[in-house]
Amino acid sequence: MNSAAHIPVLGREAVDYLAPRAGGIYVDATFGGGGYSRAILDVQGTRLIAIDRDRTAIAGGFELVDRSAGRLTLVEDRFSNLAEVCAAQGVDAVDGVVMDVGVSSMQLDQAGRGFSFRLDGPLDMRMGQAGPTAADVVARASEGDLADIIYLFGEERHSRKVARAIVAARQETPITTTRALADIVARVVRSKPGDIHPATRTFQGLRIFVNEELDELKTALAAAERVLRPGGRLVVVSFHSLEDRIVKTFLSERAKTGGGSRHLPEVAQAAPSFQLLTRRPVVAGDDEVAHNPRARSAKLRAAERTSAPAHGEGEPSSWPSLADVMRGG
Repeated sequence: MNSAAHIPVLGREAVDYLAPRAGGIYVDATFGGGGYSRAILDVQGTRLIAIDRDRTAIAGGFELVDRSAGRLTLVEDRFSNLAEVCAAQGVDAVDGVVMDVGVSSMQLDQAGRGFSFRLDGPLDMRMGQAGPTAADVVARASEGDLADIIYLFGEERHSRKVARAIVAARQETPITTTRALADIVARVVRSKPGDIHPATRTFQGLRIFVNEELDELKTALAAAERVLRPGGRLVVVSFHSLEDRIVKTFLSERAKTGGGSRHLPEVAQAAPSFQLLTRRPVVAGDDEVAHNPRARSAKLRAAERTSAPAHGEGEPSSWPSLADVMRGG
């Protein structure tokens, strides 16, 4: 992989909001092709900790580590563990955290990773090396759990029909390839010319579930809140409504002031831990979308850490868990 060729979506805007400066310590929580990392390291005197759960991405970053003259530390881990990763490097506070959430175009373009219905390959979908594959979930999850996964994470309104078709098909033969699953879905989800592929939402739902992406994001945001020093900045780029809703809600709650009204007494509330830098999400311009259609759905939100204590993890997730589904719970 040639990481130097990778240009992240909204890359210039993300680095502008991060505002790296000489002497600052930063976290690229989703290294990927290293686009954000290179831009941060272009500011002389910065130190960077970059994280990715994908071993292929880590291997692709070794050259950048060599060229950084000791300023870049690359760590294979989940970005939800960013606070622990920083502590392991002897860092207890950082000046900025940037996240590019979701699957990368590099992962989608590798048939062997099993992310895309466009390329036939094993039904894997894991961003890392551990845990159940999408094929394992398709083989073991109940019809009800499959319907919930596809509806909640894929936003597929035909989720019950898709789940029923998967269960019927797996009784005949194991579903182990992306093409086999896509064909099953296409038989029950109809599409018109110009629509997205019928399997798009089912694949999205399974991918998010297999990688626990929404739980990872919620935990990573809370971890960033803990490690950012006052004045430090958090910048998040997301690519669909589920992710953006989590980021928007997190930052809105952390930036909220007051709690009562003129008719009701003031409600006790934690002091704001963030100040919003983006009241509305930043989106890609026409030129970027023309060069990279994936940019069309990208939304950037940014905020600056205050001196108030971190608020904590927040409410537990309400959606199905990978561990429970795989053990039949």
